[in-house]
Order: sequence, then C-alpha cells, then structure tokens
Amino acid sequence: MSKQEQIQATALRLFVANGFHGTPTAKIAAEAGVANGTLFYHYKTKDELVAAVYNKIKDEQACNVQAIINRDDFITTKFRNVFVHSVNWALKNRDKFYYIQQFNFSPHLAQLSPEKLELHIVGYAEFIAEGIRKKLLRQQPVNLIISMFNGHVYGIYQYITAANFDSAEEEKIINDGYEMLWDMLKYM
Repeated sequence: MSKQEQIQATALRLFVANGFHGTPTAKIAAEAGVANGTLFYHYKTKDELVAAVYNKIKDEQACNVQAIINRDDFITTKFRNVFVHSVNWALKNRDKFYYIQQFNFSPHLAQLSPEKLELHIVGYAEFIAEGIRKKLLRQQPVNLIISMFNGHVYGIYQYITAANFDSAEEEKIINDGYEMLWDMLKYM
C-alpha cells in the first residue's frame, strides 16, 4: 500500500470513528505511519483529504455499479440489480457507506464540482434517463429519482443494520424494499 493509500485508509477509519472535526491531521499522519509533511505533500488541506477519500469511495462504488449493469437487460432488471447491489455493497462496506452519508450531510459536499458529482452518478443516470424516456419510470427529473433511489437504499440499510436479521431475512427485506421503491417510481 502506498503512503497516499495508507493516509486515505487511516483517514477513513478515523473520520468514521471521530468525525471530520474530531480528527486532527496529526493523528491521521501518526496512525498512518507517515510524517505530517508527507500528509500535506499529498493533500494541501484537511478539506482536500476529506474530499479525496469521498471521491475514492464514490469512484469505487460507481465502478461496481457499472460492472453489474448489463446493457442488454431491460430497464426493470437494471433498476432491480442496481438497487439490490447498492444495498448489498453498503452492507459489506459499512465504514465506506457511513462515510458517504457523513460527507453528504456536511459542508464538504458543496466543495465538489458539479462535474465530479455527475461522474459519481453516471451509471445510475443513464439507465434512469432511459427508463423515463421509455415511460417505464415516472416523468420526473433524473436527479430526483436518483435521490429517492439513494434514500431508499439508505433506509433499507438503516433498517437492516439496526436489527439482527439472518441472510434470508435480509434478502427478503431488500427485495420487499425494492418492490416498494419500484411501485413508487414506476410510470403510471
């Protein structure tokens, strides 16, 4: 693992545990096993590090979504696959998913360019726009549907992680959650 990767992995762990404001850069550097100067060589400010960790996670998540989208699948299949995959990704990557939520509800989100934010949702946006064009999804703005989709993923994640379900129960909850989301967003 490179020093930059060590810094990001340590920052992720500490930001999740202590929050952005409760994590000094000196602690990140010390726990990553690098000098303060090395941290600031890679990231000029703490805010830049916070955004870099977010962008890395969102890029990873976007790649994972792109990898499961079969261009030949019908839109309803794509929508279901991406939803189920997104919830399962969140459950398997709890610290990363928590970090995304933490970042999204912080002032740091406003620091990202609209272009970078668009790159994070390109996998979703394409098939949702296709569903709207084909009148399979409600005739609403793509970003509104993505927000509702992501909110539903978050809600299912919260519900599952707050309890102690076995894998069969989790799968049923995810599938039922998908059906509720689809009933809400399908074209009428």
